[in-house]
This record gives sequence, structure tokens and C-alpha cells, in this order.
Amino acid sequence: MAIPSHLSTSPDLRPGASEQIEGLLFALILIDPELRVAELNQSAENMLGKSAKRVIGQDLIELIGPLDPRVQHRLSVNEAALVAREITISTSEAERRVNLTASPLVSHLGWRVITLSEVGYEETGNDEELASSLGAPSILAHEIKNPLAAIRGAAQLAARKLRGADAKLATMITDEVDRIVRLIDRMQQLGARTPEEVSACNPHEAIRTAIATVRAADKGKVEIIEEFDPSLPPVLANRDALEQVLINLISNARDAVSSAAQGQVTVRTRFVSGLAFSAIRLGRAVRLPIEITISDNGPGVERAMRDHIFEPFVSSKPSGQGLGLALVRKLVHDMNGSISHERDAKRAITSFRVHLPLAKTDAAKSEGA
Repeated sequence: MAIPSHLSTSPDLRPGASEQIEGLLFALILIDPELRVAELNQSAENMLGKSAKRVIGQDLIELIGPLDPRVQHRLSVNEAALVAREITISTSEAERRVNLTASPLVSHLGWRVITLSEVGYEETGNDEELASSLGAPSILAHEIKNPLAAIRGAAQLAARKLRGADAKLATMITDEVDRIVRLIDRMQQLGARTPEEVSACNPHEAIRTAIATVRAADKGKVEIIEEFDPSLPPVLANRDALEQVLINLISNARDAVSSAAQGQVTVRTRFVSGLAFSAIRLGRAVRLPIEITISDNGPGVERAMRDHIFEPFVSSKPSGQGLGLALVRKLVHDMNGSISHERDAKRAITSFRVHLPLAKTDAAKSEGA
């Protein structure tokens, strides 16, 4: 989009340096020659889970460490620039995988600007590729359903006429056909290119419905704790899709702690003002201030799989098809939201964070587009 001429020629109307820094999608931290935090933007406050007043003056390594020894050594050399990809930092809330850069300021010896961008929030723009890769299988799946329906019908007729073990075999055929159809349905959802319509949605109503569904299936065996911010405004989402996302995430968390003596799942909501990501389909940045976190105290995902859990056909469950989280990611991105996975090894907590846009803010932007 072209910038209007009166904006491009009038310095008074241009955003200043502080406004530009506050508008950055990633965390920015200014450190002095002693590695102490001098300034930081809103995105950095959100990532660290602490306000600027609590952070300024603290040692950066103590704030986000311990770090990879190689990264920590390079940071100790004041003149060194640094680019470190997919490293783990520790914040007040969880461990996070980030890309880190350190840029020396030539005008101020020893001073550097640190940027931190979460790996999970840089996965935008891949949904078209995912839909394309699953498009042909989705079309094929539609053709497979017809013979499956015939097989199911024949098995049902056979079950009525057969007795004993033979009847059980016919019933098994019916059950297996149903399982294959459910798998095909998920593949078709992943291959869909047209996202569901979004509108203003009360996030807590969707969450409570999802929790009730999971509790009914689990019969209350696993404790599910609700920690809601009652002041949250409506989000811009598809209610059915959001419920499906939450049911999947809460069910996964329940399964992760089902064998634990004191298994616990926590669903938390809060407002985080600085988070945003680039919605490629919309061609602009979208603010995502509403955060829904599903946490559990289970063993967590194996480290080797953590970078791939949102990919199709990847699952840590022995009988899993690996389509659940891939579908969750697609549905969240279709609502112009973002999802990330974190493992806090210190507290033994696994968290999935869903971030969604405000209904009023995003609708207003759409009307002005």
C-alpha cells in the first residue's frame, strides 16, 4: 500500500524512534557494557513476563539464562555481534525457544541492542504450502469415502445375520471403517483452503464449553483448573473452530497427565498488549492481545519432537495419527491467530499458548482496508 504524499513529506506526522520501537513485533532490549538492561519495549516485557520497572538494571544473563555456553561467551565480549538461532531462554513463566541477535552500537562503545523473536511466532506463511501439499490427498479422500460407505453397509448387514465370533468380526469392520472416515475427515479439513467465517466471540464461553466436553468424556478423573481474566473483551474468531481447537488441546493435556498421581490441567486467559504477528494473507500485522494458555504437569513432548509437533503425521502417542495439532495450528491461523508450544523444565510444566485478535480492533481495521 502506497504511503500518502502528505505523510511521506511531513516529518511531524512520522512516528518517532520510540513509537517505531514499541511497534516492533519482536522483543528489543538495550544493554549497557556491563550486560545490564537499560531499556526494553512492550514485546520484551510480554516475553519476559515482567514490567520494565522490574527488569531495568538487571543482568541480562541472570534474566534469561542459563544460556548455551557459546552464546553466553559471545555476549560477554562487548564488541561482538551475534546471531543465534533456536536457542532456549528462561523467563518468569516458561522456557522459550527464540532467535537472538546482538548488535553493537558504534556510537556508544560496549552498548548493544538485543532482539528476541520466538520461533513459534515465525511459522506464519506456511499454511498455503500445507494446504497445497494436502490438496490432492483431500480430493482422493473424497473418492475413497464412497466405497467405504458401501463396505460399512455390507458389514452392518452381515453383523445382523452372523452369530458369535463372526458377528464380532463384522462389527470390527464397521468400527475400522468409521475410524478411517474420521481420519479422512481430518485430512480434508487440513487441505481446505477457505477459512471459516469469523465474528465477535466470547472466549470464556468457548473455553467452558470445551472444558465441559472434555470433563464429560473423562468423567472428572483429571482436575481442570480455570484461571480466567473476567475483563477480557470479545475475540475475532469462529466459535466452532475455537471450540475444536480448545477441545483438542485440553484433551491432549488431560491424556498427558492421566497416569500421574496428581495430574492437573490449567486453562488460563489474560491480556497481553504487545504481541503481534504478520498475517501474510491479510498483508498486514495483526495485534494478538488475547492469550489462552493450556498447561499440564505431565512428562511433556520428547525433545526431539518439539520442533515438529505442529507438522502433519507427527505424534507422540502410540496410536496417534499426528493430525490433531496440525489441524489446531491451521484453524488458529485461519482465525489470524498464533499458537506456540513451551516446556518449562524447572517447573515440569508443558504449555500451549493461543493468541487471538480483538473483535472490535480487527473489525475496525477491516472496514478501513
